Amino acid sequence: MITSYPKSKIKILLLENINPGAVGIFKQHGYEQITYVKSSLSEDELIEKIRDVHILAIRSKTQVTAKVLDAAKKLLGIGCFCIGTDQVDTLAAMRKGIAVFNAPYSNTRSVAELVMGAAIMLIRGIPEKNKLTHEGVWMKDAKESHELRGKTMGIIGYGNIGSQVSVLAESFGMKVIYFDTQKKLPLGNASVALSLNELLQNADIVTIHTPADVTTQHMINKAAFAHFKKGAILINYARGEVVDMDALKTALKKGGLSGAAIDVYPEEPAKNGDKFVCPLQNIPNVLLTPHIGGSIEEAQVNIGLDVSNKLVQFAETGITSGSLSIPELSLPVQARTHRILHVHKNVPGVLSEINSILSDNGINILGQYLKTNAEIGYVVLDISHEASKEALDLLKHVKETIKVRLLY
Repeated sequence: MITSYPKSKIKILLLENINPGAVGIFKQHGYEQITYVKSSLSEDELIEKIRDVHILAIRSKTQVTAKVLDAAKKLLGIGCFCIGTDQVDTLAAMRKGIAVFNAPYSNTRSVAELVMGAAIMLIRGIPEKNKLTHEGVWMKDAKESHELRGKTMGIIGYGNIGSQVSVLAESFGMKVIYFDTQKKLPLGNASVALSLNELLQNADIVTIHTPADVTTQHMINKAAFAHFKKGAILINYARGEVVDMDALKTALKKGGLSGAAIDVYPEEPAKNGDKFVCPLQNIPNVLLTPHIGGSIEEAQVNIGLDVSNKLVQFAETGITSGSLSIPELSLPVQARTHRILHVHKNVPGVLSEINSILSDNGINILGQYLKTNAEIGYVVLDISHEASKEALDLLKHVKETIKVRLLY
């Protein structure tokens, strides 16, 4: 695809040791100015780096704030090479017409498998037995060691990962109950809990798979731990802010819980090798891992291919399928046309003005696609070759325009 802006001039910045497969995708499509950084960047560092960048690729550490986006004068798209987009101010990106993509499905299996592995380790008391054996202490004992079969798995958040855990748990012979604020159809023989407390009171193992927002901040707190079944196990591979870590420590110390597995934390080191401190360190039957739920080779390859292809597709055709900031449009490429992308504030009359200004100047629209959300509208116009530059100049003067560009 030959774009109006030469690919040789498009600058791509990849941070946080993103899988090299992503670099390969960009190079295959003819992009040359690719900067690859293994670490995350602070806000000030990113502001300095991003000024002339067109495409930014990050994982979970780099925070793309409104201040960063204000400095990103040429930015077209952001790729989050992970499941979530909490690290990006998506509203600010939306208002600037910047497309944000992620990979919501690429590592769901990876996390779900680790949940089941942690459940087996904890219900058998393996962390403590492993520690003692390494220390030369022989402790062969069946006390408080159980199998998963027949136990109840309680899943908080029945989305992509939660539903995968549901299927795997049933294959182990477990009963599955789940709670979600949205109505979700159960898979297999899973049943819905009518409240969070009902789930906590009946589950032997509780696993969390919710986003981090104001509704889930410290959702599992001192009051919630009072409802847990005696001797239950808690697994949090979702977001660190969801669990009150001090309250969890108290529940483990007092024996209300028999174990916990934590992979995410309210505060995490910026890079490998940095010091890490957590209230749960050195507590028996607790598994602590460094945010590796989706960090396996297969998942990172899949994520790299998924997000980089979305970014290339957007850069070259204007397709926004999977975007969390620009309304989703999937559209065919028309022969013998030039394509113009127009992002504007979603107020009445903009589409009418676009059509009128082109019509008044004798410019025929050969294809037009519109999608809106609460904040912005996204219009894709296919115009004849001869009139495209004139159309671009006219569309720049449409009221409420946020961003307009000639794609090819």
